[in-house]
Amino acid sequence: MCHPGEGFPRISPVGESALLVTLDEQISLAANERVMALDTHLQANPIGGVLEWVPAYASLLIFFDPSIVDYQRLSTLLCEIMPGLDVAQFRSPQRVLIPVAYGGDGGPDLGVVADHCGLSPDNVVALHTAPIYRVGMMGFTPGFAYLMGLDEQLITPCHANPRTFVPAGSVGIAGAQTGIYPLDSPGGWQLIGRTQFKLFDRQREPPFLLAPGDEVQFVPENGINIE
Repeated sequence: MCHPGEGFPRISPVGESALLVTLDEQISLAANERVMALDTHLQANPIGGVLEWVPAYASLLIFFDPSIVDYQRLSTLLCEIMPGLDVAQFRSPQRVLIPVAYGGDGGPDLGVVADHCGLSPDNVVALHTAPIYRVGMMGFTPGFAYLMGLDEQLITPCHANPRTFVPAGSVGIAGAQTGIYPLDSPGGWQLIGRTQFKLFDRQREPPFLLAPGDEVQFVPENGINIE
């Protein structure tokens, strides 16, 4: 049973015109699937007064017009919806194969990750390209997809002092996450490679290559350059 503010799923107010639906306190594939299922349900069954929503790893932030639907009414509606969500029915994900040139100038931290994890650079690449990742959420910069499914052997902390410039297409690791920088920007992730794929393109429709729920598999391009 759903009770706003208690247990999970938990619903809590965020100011006067937003609420947060939290599906779990832990990041997990199961929690993310429920987020995607709620996201898909809201797209297919609009609720009057709901303006937009932002899915994350284990939560969904919903913005609403309080002159049309208030917090209590929206909370009640969501509590009625969530027990019937079918995680098997969220939208069919696209799977994107992304070629990556590992190491070298595009992956200056490949050796750092290898040393931290007690692996060879070849092993790091093999482990990084083995999984099929899930786009758990979007954020940070336009088109930045946080990917779930990194092998636990590759968990590596961010840099203590972030770089002031990271080139677009850089593939990095931060803790148990991996992802691709869609734009030139500052960043503190460990950079292990680079792709030529554009994650964000204003001239493309839609402009984002990836969306929450999509699947990503990295493919090593022309072997490994560890020099």
